[in-house]
Amino acid sequence: MKILITGRNGQLGSAIIKLFNEKECPLGKLDKNYFYSQVSGVGKDTLDITSLENVKDYFMKFRPDIVINTAAYTNVDGCESNIDLAFQVNALGPKNLAIACEEIKAKLIHISTDYVFDGQNKVPYREFDLPSPINIYGKSKYFGEEYVKQFCSKYFILRTGWLYGYTGKNFVKTILKVSKEKSSLEVINDQIGSPTNAEDLVYHILELALTDEYGIYHCTGNSECSWYEFAKAIIQYAHIDCKIHPISSYAYKNIAKRPPYSSLDPMMLRCTIGDKMRHWQHALKDFINTLSL
Repeated sequence: MKILITGRNGQLGSAIIKLFNEKECPLGKLDKNYFYSQVSGVGKDTLDITSLENVKDYFMKFRPDIVINTAAYTNVDGCESNIDLAFQVNALGPKNLAIACEEIKAKLIHISTDYVFDGQNKVPYREFDLPSPINIYGKSKYFGEEYVKQFCSKYFILRTGWLYGYTGKNFVKTILKVSKEKSSLEVINDQIGSPTNAEDLVYHILELALTDEYGIYHCTGNSECSWYEFAKAIIQYAHIDCKIHPISSYAYKNIAKRPPYSSLDPMMLRCTIGDKMRHWQHALKDFINTLSL
């Protein structure tokens, strides 16, 4: 079995490579069906997903059985001023991968986001809820989802949110760094979501990829919190002496609008392979303890 991972240098792509190398993660062991797989992780210097010609050429040479697309332009504020780039990477990129996957009958696992929703819900979004993104990042990711559904028959779309891992930048690392430099921090308390440990997400990606349970899935850490509550838990588990003060999103002045509520209900995971995602606090504590070793 041949597996292609795009965006291998990002926090999710590198977490997938890590699980293949170590053969286990906090949720369990790597399925034995993967043990003798040929795994290729590529960055944009090797595979430009925005070029259909480049994608087709690479696929015809490597001929993957499973493609996991973690490549994305994730700078939410940056997307507002780089609209063309956002749609090239987040929409046309998945489209090109979907077309190439269909030609060679490969499975496509595409990673999407909670930001495809407008945040007006009062309960976690389920897979059948209609997306209505409010920023360019969310719109470009939603467009990518639609392309995947249109051009590939063997697809898994996994929406996630508030992701953190060992590689690259993320909220957890930022809070850990800044809280060691300052005695107090202000963090938004009126945006609600579900922090997600990259290792937990990777485990479910690889479990799903071995099935024919195609469709849309939600996959985040269990339960929900605000960014303020998330930050408080981070410094608590890291034993850092820093005061966290809540502020409103209006006071923070982001360039792009954020959905005030973006928790996701993993209903389809429960209905198929099962939801083994940990409570966000348990997964966070384990991550911070491991990070400090």
